Amino acid sequence: MVDKKSRGHISGDLEYKKKKHAQEMKYQVMSFGLMIGLTLVAFLTVATDGIGSWFTIPFIILLAAIQVIFQLYYFMHMNQKGHEAPALFLYSGMFVAFITVLAFVTIIWW
Repeated sequence: MVDKKSRGHISGDLEYKKKKHAQEMKYQVMSFGLMIGLTLVAFLTVATDGIGSWFTIPFIILLAAIQVIFQLYYFMHMNQKGHEAPALFLYSGMFVAFITVLAFVTIIWW
């Protein structure tokens, strides 16, 4: 039979998990709203005729990089413990991709 002390412990754990899930949901909704805002900014940047392509293209790439960070940390839960190995592989792959693109750009335009 479960005594009052262990029932209180289970109830406390449940309350903690509920608060944690509510906080995570709040972060996900905020992140989703920010990503929608960044997408609208990207569309408005392209739609504006007065802004040249020398600014528009790097700006859109910057907005895309910010959205990737939001995706990784809030929707794929890379900010939680236990995701060190996938994060290592992901960041290693990003590093190799960056070096590859840098090498190709250097070879082509140097």
